Amino acid sequence: MNQLSRNKQWKDQRSKYLLTGSILGLVIAFSPYIFYLYEIFPSGPVWENSFFTYESKYYEDVLTVAWTYLGKIVPLILLFIWFFTCKHWWYHTILIPISMYSFQLVTIFYEDVYLEVNLMDTNQLIYLAPFFIIILSLVYLIRIKIFDRIYGIDLSEIDETDVSVFSPISESDRREVKSFQEEEEYWEPTQEEYYTRL
Repeated sequence: MNQLSRNKQWKDQRSKYLLTGSILGLVIAFSPYIFYLYEIFPSGPVWENSFFTYESKYYEDVLTVAWTYLGKIVPLILLFIWFFTCKHWWYHTILIPISMYSFQLVTIFYEDVYLEVNLMDTNQLIYLAPFFIIILSLVYLIRIKIFDRIYGIDLSEIDETDVSVFSPISESDRREVKSFQEEEEYWEPTQEEYYTRL
């Protein structure tokens, strides 16, 4: 009985996995068609339907607004799919373009609905810089933790070693090489022997 319930649970999980994968695959496959949905919107400053009336104040054309929105929404959907399905350690960096497209959507909406032309879209990197720094710091911290776990390096040992930032060789290695060269047994070929070997 226990084995039967496990098999049923495994089949249910597998069918949910296949259903989710199929839906995501269809969304990705039809993303160009989702983008071209802007062509169904009317050309003109006002769009009236039975639910609401939308007036484009900044673009003065509902078709242009729909094209602009869908030009941001489709990549945002694809980035969200990538973020939630990515199995790499660096998947948090996908939040950076997600935040950029989200910020652009808010800016487009704000400009078109309230007719307030801001420099928010042109200076968006300044507004998003703190978010970028936090995400990149988080990703770097994750990278260090993974590197530590894979190679078994104690991170406290890094403070004890003398590492030069601009040199690929640490100072302790450089001293070891120098002491090896200064030893009496150290042999260096003369220039004549060097050229004869060439």
